[in-house]
This record gives sequence, structure tokens and C-alpha cells, in this order.
Amino acid sequence: MRHYKLFFAALTLLPAVLLSACSTNPATGNQQFTALMSPQQEVKVGASEHEKIVQQFGLYKNAAVSAYVNEIGKRVTANTERPDVKYTFYVLDSPIVNAFALPGGYIYISRGLLALANSEAELAAVLAHEAGHITGRHSAERYSRGVVTSLGAGIISAVLDSSGASQALGVGANLYMSSYSRGQENEADSLGLRYMTRGGYNADAMSVFLSSLKNQSEIEAQLAGRGKSAGQSYFSTHPATADRVAQTRGQAGGYPKGGKINHDRHLKTIDGMTYGHSAAQGFARGQNFYHTGIGFTFSVPEGFNIANQPSQVTATSQSGGVLIFDMAQNKQGFNPSAYVRNWVKDKKLEGLEAITVNGKPGATASFTGNLNGRPVTIRLVAIKWGDRFARFQVAIPQGASASLVDGMKKTTYSFRSMSAAEKKSVRPYRLKAFTASAGETVASIARRQPFTKLQEPRFRVLNGLSAGKNLKAGRLYKKIVE
Repeated sequence: MRHYKLFFAALTLLPAVLLSACSTNPATGNQQFTALMSPQQEVKVGASEHEKIVQQFGLYKNAAVSAYVNEIGKRVTANTERPDVKYTFYVLDSPIVNAFALPGGYIYISRGLLALANSEAELAAVLAHEAGHITGRHSAERYSRGVVTSLGAGIISAVLDSSGASQALGVGANLYMSSYSRGQENEADSLGLRYMTRGGYNADAMSVFLSSLKNQSEIEAQLAGRGKSAGQSYFSTHPATADRVAQTRGQAGGYPKGGKINHDRHLKTIDGMTYGHSAAQGFARGQNFYHTGIGFTFSVPEGFNIANQPSQVTATSQSGGVLIFDMAQNKQGFNPSAYVRNWVKDKKLEGLEAITVNGKPGATASFTGNLNGRPVTIRLVAIKWGDRFARFQVAIPQGASASLVDGMKKTTYSFRSMSAAEKKSVRPYRLKAFTASAGETVASIARRQPFTKLQEPRFRVLNGLSAGKNLKAGRLYKKIVE
């Protein structure tokens, strides 16, 4: 009988907590439940997570670009409904087109997004939108509701001894980094329009940038072999952009016409900025991967697509072959054979042997496994690199052709140090601002860019040029150069 009393007490308690802790948000005028993350706690959470963000992505070290973003950010947050918030702005050294905010006023924008934007007003729209998430207290709202959900799950778990309910206790964790609801995203757009126009910017710039973002998403989908994907999400933290383009375009009509755009200033400020992956992250050129910061390179077979991720490099082919490369510390001081043996303790290794790869000691072994439900042989290769190991995991499908197996083997043996001259000759791509001359066309510029696929569509998206629209002589544009 005691269990039933506790259960009904829980059902009675939770609605009471929700109702008593709702408040009116000064920016939106709406009631919201944010009681379990106070403004003071938001500052602490933001400061703690900021260190993790910087460690994960790194900051783009360009004083002029950072000062520019900070100037625009301060302008669009000068008159928000939360004067208690100290807004700070950071440019992340990341090629991914993204922006996000943390509680406490921390706003981040990537190099990739700066490159996609075509005016100061478009940048202002993005920063104002992220400020909208902060003034809307969307992180505090999600966190507070998540904790209450967890509290309810905990009470019910104690009563019913439900393992499923126990697992729900993690619902409240890291909600400030998970996806916003569609309502919160639309609210941030509306608040962003308010703040950017208060800062003197043209309201139409928000829908213009969202349109470019949607087109960029489609390009990336095609390059990854997924085909067009209209309405694709604005990465993991934003809902579909198609509706947002239409909605923000309509809302912009309610603001006075005019306002700053500053197309040329934006392009001149980002002129020379690194495009794509940087030397500190490593980058692909055709079938070769270079890491000039650490000083190594390797090559993958023809037909393999290289993807550079924060923690590893992957190369995949239509034939089912997969290569994964990363580097790991050798804290125990193992020799290569001992390291490979310790690498996968739970697998029965076959053919463990010592090898030499371009003068560096290494070891290799294999075991049988499954990849995407298909039987494969996993070949492990560890090559000593100072106090670390360069590691390859090679998944070879059963029945693979001799040429595929040989090509993947050659990849592991292609790993080598780069010479000083080679490091200087192989550089990351850069963004270059240029003034169009009479007679120059989209096609003529696009085919001179260092891309082999979708040259013209990529140039159009980079410059916000719709299909059929050509260059105007005397106007400033941007292109990618080596």
C-alpha cells in the first residue's frame, strides 16, 4: 500500500512543481519553466562547457577576423531584454558550417559559416539568432524540464523497481547541447530579426543566409553520395531550413526597409582565411592525406573517399572496403607487437608480426568480424611515432578482389614522414576575394577552383548566386585557391 501512496504522491508533486516555477520571459512575453537553472547557474554552466568547446575545436587565430565578429556581435546584443548577460563571441577553427550558443552568453561561429556568409548583415543574422536562444533561455528551459522528467522517473523507478525507468534518469544531462525544438528555433529566428534590426542591419539578410545554408546542405549531401536533400537539418542542432527561409522572409516584411548589408566589408575581412581543414587538422588532396602540423602523409586507393573527422580519418569505397586511421598515446611504453596485442584484448588475433614501414617499427595482426552485418577481416597496423602509435584499422570484405586487398595494404605501407620542403609546398586551401572583370563568368572562375566535383554549384553556393545568375563586372566575389 505504501508503494501506491508514493506513486500517487509523485503524480501530484510534478505538476505542482511545474506550475509554481513558471515565469514570464521578458524577451518573448511567454510563460516558461526555467526554475532549475537560474541565470547564475547559466553563467557557471557556460564557463565550464566553454573550456571543452575550445579544447575540442580550437579557436581560429586571426585577430582581425575575431575583432570583426566581436564588433558585430556586440552591436546586435546591445539592446536585448537581458542586460544581465555578458555576451562573448568566438570563432572556431572548424570547416563545418555551424554556430551555437551556450548558457551564460557564450556564442560560437565557425570558419565554415563565415566563409558561406556573403555580407556583414548575414553574419549579424546568425549572431542575433544565437543571442535569441540565450534571451529565450532555451537551454534553461530544456534543462529544467529534463530534470523534472528525471525526478519523476526516479520516483517511479523506486516504486516499481523498473530498470527502464532507471535508465531515464539521464534525461536531464547535457540538454543545453541537444537539438532545440522547432518552436524554440522559430522563436530564436524571430528574436534574431528583432536584434539585428535594432543593430541597424537589413532584415532580409536572415532569409538570404538561410537559403544559402539550405543550398550548402544539398551540396554536401551530393558530395557524400546521398543525392539532393531539400529541407535537410541545419546540422544536428537546427530543424529543417526550408520552412525557416519562408517564415523569416515573411517576418522581415514587418520591419522597416533598408539597413546595413556591407557585402564588401565582409569579403575583405575574410580574404585569405583558411578554407576547409587547416594544417593543424590535416587535409586531403585527391587520394592523399597530409598532416603538415604533425608531419606525416599517406595515400588511399583510387575510388576511396577520404573524410577527415576530429578524432580520425576514414576512407571508404563502393566495394565495401573501409580504412580508419588515428593516432593514440603509448602510455605503457609498449613495443609495436605488444601494443597490437593489447589494442584489442577481447579478440583472437591471427598472424601477429613485426613490420617496418618506411623506416619506422610497427606490427600487424588480423581478426574476423562484422561490418554493417557483413563478414569482414579486420587488419590492424600500428606504427611507432615518437611516444604515440599511428594506427590503421582496415576492414576487408569477404571475397574482396586481389586488387582491393593489395590497394588497402599499400595504404598502410604508404604512411611516412613529410620533408620540410614538402610541408611548405602542400598547404590548406584559402578563401580569396576578387573583383570580377568584364567577360569573366561563373563557369570560367569555377573551373579554376581546386575541386573536381560540382565546381559550378559549389562556386554559386559560396557566393549566394542562384542558377542562371552571372557575375557582375566590378563586383566583389570569393573563390577558393591553393
